[in-house]
Amino acid sequence: MNLNQVTVPSLDLTKSIPFYEKLGLKLIVESLPHYARFECPDGHSTFSIHKTDSLPKGDGVYVYFECDDLDKHVSALKEKGIEFDQAPTDQSWRWREARLKDVDGNQLILFYGGENRLNPPWRIDKH
Repeated sequence: MNLNQVTVPSLDLTKSIPFYEKLGLKLIVESLPHYARFECPDGHSTFSIHKTDSLPKGDGVYVYFECDDLDKHVSALKEKGIEFDQAPTDQSWRWREARLKDVDGNQLILFYGGENRLNPPWRIDKH
């Protein structure tokens, strides 16, 4: 099994699409006003947004996008006008993360996990 895509809600795709394109995702399906799908620039996963009449309450879903050179990537996005809630910060779980929200308030985390992405020292290997 392999993760194909994650979908988040949006009140207005005409605002969401340019935001995600600015993040670096490539628009591959545009079915306005209800749905849009993007290809991630690295790997084989996709990301989509769908129109909803109301957004979920609370924190909602957290979506993580991995970046090899996180600090440089975040700096480039800031130059494009993307605002971050948290600058790149080393976390206790050995990832470096920057946090932001999309135009609908969905939680996005750009991160670099390196070897610790899949193999942290506390990994459980059950056979």
